[in-house]
Amino acid sequence: MALDLANDDQIILASGGYDHTIRLWQTSSGICQKTLQHSEFQVNALEITPDKKVLASASYQHIYMYDLISGSATPVVNYEGTSKNVTCVGFQENGRWMYSGGEDGRARIWDLRSKSNQCPKSFDTRHGTGTNLSPINCAVLHPNQIELFMGDQNGRIYRWDLRTDHNVQLIPENDVMILGIDISPNSAQMASVNNKGMAYIWNLSSSGSDASTTLEPKNKFQAHSRAVLKCKYSPDSRMLITTSADQTARIWDSQEYNLQRELTQNNQRWVWDAAWSADSQYVFTASSDNFVKLWNVATGDREREYPGHQKAVTALAFKDAII
Repeated sequence: MALDLANDDQIILASGGYDHTIRLWQTSSGICQKTLQHSEFQVNALEITPDKKVLASASYQHIYMYDLISGSATPVVNYEGTSKNVTCVGFQENGRWMYSGGEDGRARIWDLRSKSNQCPKSFDTRHGTGTNLSPINCAVLHPNQIELFMGDQNGRIYRWDLRTDHNVQLIPENDVMILGIDISPNSAQMASVNNKGMAYIWNLSSSGSDASTTLEPKNKFQAHSRAVLKCKYSPDSRMLITTSADQTARIWDSQEYNLQRELTQNNQRWVWDAAWSADSQYVFTASSDNFVKLWNVATGDREREYPGHQKAVTALAFKDAII
């Protein structure tokens, strides 16, 4: 099945970056349909609610919510209370709550059903009796919807059980920053990437009556020559894409983690983010050359560019349907 780029009613592609705007694209033509006014700060992360009605934008001290149905160019809700950059954001599968992580060293759960923008639950990266918090760079919700995995600047990965508040920590490598983390949709594997270009892979399993996740090291490899900024599994769980400061994105198979494709272009500069199509046959990338690009996974060919941003594009969000 191929991505039906002509059926734009079923597709939402959003991008944001250093130019303080969010752009919504017509995927079939590469035309920007709407520009949303952002704050005076950059866009750090974007995510679309499961029902495709709301776009969340993580920024400095705020998470802005845009109503995609009304088409309003300004935020309809503002979640605030963080003291530094919000670096990652995501949603529970039914859209009941949202999670975020940030440079203040805290992960938060936001109740989307509350009119008071409440944050009823939070987690911090304080270690032992110390008072310093380590900035959180990335987070992903396990498909079981009860465990949040996070990576911080001190090289720690946390598994936070949202039911019990119990957490477990692991350190794949000393003196590195965990910059990206993801779990395959089939819940079988987890990947993390760091600022030394390394990727670490674990097999995941659940055991015991509490269904908590057990991690078993599977693989580690040099994914890029410079920092790896993001890693994301394909919807069919068969591939992992990594994006890097070495000006490339790379696609790996999720069995042996052999390199399948390198997505590169002259003067592409840093590749910040990526987003898969629902059929796992296409992938979008965002880079410092101010472009969003659409790539054919099978061939590695660049099929379309989306021009319009005036500075680096650092965040993508994409929702489509398999036709």
